[in-house]
Amino acid sequence: MSRRLSALIGPSILNSDLSRLYEESQKLLDNGADYLHLDVMDGHFVPNLTFGHPIVKCLRGKIKDAFFETHMMVSNPEQWIVPMAEAGVNQYTFHIEPVSNVGDVCRKIKEHGMKVGVAIKPGTPVGDVEKYISMADMVLIMTVEPGFGGQKFMENQMAKVQYLREHYPLLDIEVDGGVGPSTIQCCANAGANMIVSGTAVIGAVDQAATIKFLRDTVQTAIDKI
Repeated sequence: MSRRLSALIGPSILNSDLSRLYEESQKLLDNGADYLHLDVMDGHFVPNLTFGHPIVKCLRGKIKDAFFETHMMVSNPEQWIVPMAEAGVNQYTFHIEPVSNVGDVCRKIKEHGMKVGVAIKPGTPVGDVEKYISMADMVLIMTVEPGFGGQKFMENQMAKVQYLREHYPLLDIEVDGGVGPSTIQCCANAGANMIVSGTAVIGAVDQAATIKFLRDTVQTAIDKI
């Protein structure tokens, strides 16, 4: 039986009330989130600073079954593979830009039982990540500059998504940054199937309806591929 792509919605918790991280995360899952997208920033690769593996471990202690993806916006992603694996992370997504040997990092992530996500910033050509697709479970195309939530969606990044979808029909392709009800159709049409949405979901009056709208829009487009 051939694999079928699914639309998956992974809200970013970056814009939630971090003093109520468990409650906010559980609410997102109760409202239909398929996974949680955890933004980890080191203040070096990006100018912002968020949280690390101790927080992720605490969250895993309360939320046993949800799929956790850590988006590692850090200068040395290899440094945090073991701590994040021990914290209960399911997918370790890292940026290729600061890494000298991407293959080694991918192998180490898999050795520690996690899925591999490879990410690129808006200024990085899609060809730079294409060479690592055979080692990865997912490719993340950033649709804003990484580091801060609430930025404007960069529609010109959809050309990268479209290229990957045309050449790798069954690849999980994630988009992150400025994605919400007003921009989801553009992402869906380009071929993204994993959707990170922070501000638009966290701040929604009806989170469940927003998540459903995002998922339905993407799934409808996927089913036409």
